[in-house]
Amino acid sequence: MDGQGLAAAKAAFERADYMQVLSLLSPLLGESADVATLVLLGDALEKLGLPAEAAEAFEQAAQRSGSDSATFLSRAVALYFAAGDDDRTQLIGIRLRDILPDDAGLAYILARSFRRSGDGALVDLVIHALANSDDPDHLTLAGEILSEEERNPLALAVFRKLAALHPDDPYTQFKFMSVARDFCDFAAMECVEQRLAAGLAAGDPSILAGETAYSNLLRCGDERLNRLATNNPGLTSLPSPITSRQRRMRPHPWGGRIRVGYLSSDFWSEHATMRLFQSVLEAHDQSRFDITLFCYTPATHTDCGDGRRTNWGRIVSILDKTDAQAAELIREHRIDILVDLKGHTGGSRSNILNQMAAPVQVAWLGFPGSAANVDCDYVIGDRIVLPGSAKQAYHEKFCLLPESYQPNDPIHRALPPAADRQDIGLPADRFVFAAFNAPRKISIAVVDRWAQILRRSRRSVLWVMVDGELARSNFLAAFEKRGVEAERIIFASSTGYGAHIARLQAADLGLDTFPYNGHTTTSDKLWAGLPVLTLKGSNFASRVSESLLSALGLAELVAADADAFVERAVALSENPSEIARLKDAISTNRFVAPLFDAERFSRHLERGYDMMAERAMAKLPPEHLDVARLPVRTAPFLPR
Repeated sequence: MDGQGLAAAKAAFERADYMQVLSLLSPLLGESADVATLVLLGDALEKLGLPAEAAEAFEQAAQRSGSDSATFLSRAVALYFAAGDDDRTQLIGIRLRDILPDDAGLAYILARSFRRSGDGALVDLVIHALANSDDPDHLTLAGEILSEEERNPLALAVFRKLAALHPDDPYTQFKFMSVARDFCDFAAMECVEQRLAAGLAAGDPSILAGETAYSNLLRCGDERLNRLATNNPGLTSLPSPITSRQRRMRPHPWGGRIRVGYLSSDFWSEHATMRLFQSVLEAHDQSRFDITLFCYTPATHTDCGDGRRTNWGRIVSILDKTDAQAAELIREHRIDILVDLKGHTGGSRSNILNQMAAPVQVAWLGFPGSAANVDCDYVIGDRIVLPGSAKQAYHEKFCLLPESYQPNDPIHRALPPAADRQDIGLPADRFVFAAFNAPRKISIAVVDRWAQILRRSRRSVLWVMVDGELARSNFLAAFEKRGVEAERIIFASSTGYGAHIARLQAADLGLDTFPYNGHTTTSDKLWAGLPVLTLKGSNFASRVSESLLSALGLAELVAADADAFVERAVALSENPSEIARLKDAISTNRFVAPLFDAERFSRHLERGYDMMAERAMAKLPPEHLDVARLPVRTAPFLPR
């Protein structure tokens, strides 16, 4: 009778009469129900849109099965997930991993369940299985997960596969290039760049819409093309000339002091931005300027601070507010000039400026270029980073400071004695080129030129900040391909800031990157007394080191082009007396020249704010501003 009932139920299933299946199977259920009956029940329940009940049937089938239990548990996991039951999905799925550790389908379901339930840390259990899959859905999910932790070596393998699957999708190609940069995979970078060059040569600049503005600057020194990289998803509302004018013309209660608001997620003393900026904040003239920091710094950084934040101005958290709410809060504080310190960089909330937050809105410091699609009236720079020829590439008007655009902190910045070469693993008898810029700034052109320098300067080594086994292996392979032995490369590990400044002093010459120079990295080297060699740039990001060197009285270290960069580096490596002279010049100028003079910088910056406010109060549109230079100092601004 049971066999007849099961056969009839199977026939009903083939007719898609699933309710009849349930009716026929009902007498067969119970503790004695066999596996075939439970599987048919599960199939029928799934067809009827009852995934939780179907999952229970397959779970029971697994309990009564032998070798096929994993198959039935996999069905149960998928159905519990479909039913929204993450507890059962994960309870069974994690147990099933012991049997099927490399099953990508199971990993796919578990990863989605972990993310849905907010247990993101558990994704590490399954990411390897996802990354090793060739299924497009599995790889897409792995890419989404690894986008949040791009330093995971699996990211390079996953985005390589995705790039191969989507050769005509610029978003995927640029993401692969971005990850390849972090792992020094110069061969991959070159392939993507060649494909990109072909597209541009064919007259299709629209491909750049798939690239983020920051990523574009890392490889492209053309200001015209920089503006076309508009993959900046944080911008949910875009400005227009009409809305910008409406913002500037809105009634606004100007007060006795100019109310300046700074907008950033970097308001903690160990961040590179604050290593530059904090003494300038502390030097603001409180009688003339009211300073508010609109802060969306994560609590993990603000909770472990050293107490300096209280010296920077009034701090207003917008961490838990929407962009529109943050803009309303800024208006409630009657901010006259809102200065965005992030631009198109990671974690930016520049979209707040597109909500009519203040009558004057300014881009400065965080992003070295035009903040495309952000409603800014001005960009703060200097005559080097923003020459007149750059105006056509910017919608913002220029506010040019008379020396460098970059502030620097001479008060809280560590300046310990030089480290001993033997203690930090450097050879005593070699010329040490130091290149401590982030790996993502090391372009293919930079690798080519650094390799030329090393091939010609045989008694030298290159000391670089590249972390991770995969990145270091790729880096060495690139140089070996260019005729440079692995023993000529010395890798530096991450360390505390004071120890970093101490070890920089043990090197002979800093080598810059291009087209994206060292920014804070260059000023750190100069602060430590290490000369830095750079070359003339063609956009803001590639002119920064020239700006810093000029403000320290060392414009002679700016080479005219890449060939001159190589020639000068080789010549300096053979001239120890010239290196000594350059280091003496830095020591002499450190507390006299403008670069590290925070108080002087603050006065220049405030004059720029005065000029912006004067025009805004008179209801005049923004115009290019040129801040006059204060008298040159003849005495040190700080004791040596």
